[in-house]
Amino acid sequence: MAGAYDDRDGKIWMDGKLVEWRDAKVHILTHALHYASSVFEGERCYNGKIFKGHEHSHRLRRSAELLDMEIPYSAEEIDVAKDAVLKANGWDNAYVRAIAWRGSGEDMGVAAKRNPVRLAVAAWEWGNYYGDAKMKGAKLDIAKWRRPDPATIPSEAKAAGLYMICTMSKHAAEAKGCSDAMMFDYRGYVAEATGANIFFVKDGEVHTPKPDCFLNGITRQTVIQMLKDMQIKVHERHIMPEELEGFEQCWLTGTAAEVTPVGRIGTYNFEVGDLTKRVALEYEKLVRS
Repeated sequence: MAGAYDDRDGKIWMDGKLVEWRDAKVHILTHALHYASSVFEGERCYNGKIFKGHEHSHRLRRSAELLDMEIPYSAEEIDVAKDAVLKANGWDNAYVRAIAWRGSGEDMGVAAKRNPVRLAVAAWEWGNYYGDAKMKGAKLDIAKWRRPDPATIPSEAKAAGLYMICTMSKHAAEAKGCSDAMMFDYRGYVAEATGANIFFVKDGEVHTPKPDCFLNGITRQTVIQMLKDMQIKVHERHIMPEELEGFEQCWLTGTAAEVTPVGRIGTYNFEVGDLTKRVALEYEKLVRS
């Protein structure tokens, strides 16, 4: 499926029913458009089954709660909606986007308690997030923006507003010929990419930033458990920028990114090594099992 995302054939689930793709619209005075009061999930369906779909549905509800919103659907009902979208469009392999937001209503200011919380689920067929980086290794810029102090934002929520600096960082990276950007956190520690968590390898052991101010991704957690099952030692810790020079391999994880090798971050180079390839292969097997 190609073309602009607002002009396609297919069905989207909105507020309890399937609607035509082009009819899935909201009003210009929707609160989320003005104040970023929305949360979302990105999920992938493999061979007709969404990988850890129920966990994503629970996280969506938890993200909404952190933004002082209550989604009027249970995790089980959200699961049903996602399955309905996939079946209506005839897809066995697709990316699934569930989104909840404060809609238009009696309030149009910072406060919006009287406005309804709405829910929609869309899906589309989507290939590798980083293109041929799966084989060659992605090239990353180093972002000027940093992940904020969790005392300033609900960093445990997958909330739309938290991605503003990610969009700007990715645009700046693409302008330099990079696929993405790596971000530091407010203390100067290595944090993550704009939409994916990051892992490093040194002397056969894996190091990954401690998720104390950014989203602890479902794919991240899955890969850490895979590594432990493989008897690979994993260090979840604060990583200083100067440590990048000593790491041998690097990869990104995320629902969209899956497991993507990294070949370069700024001036630091990494090999697409055996462990990176093994993790990518084992993850591919897991999601399709």
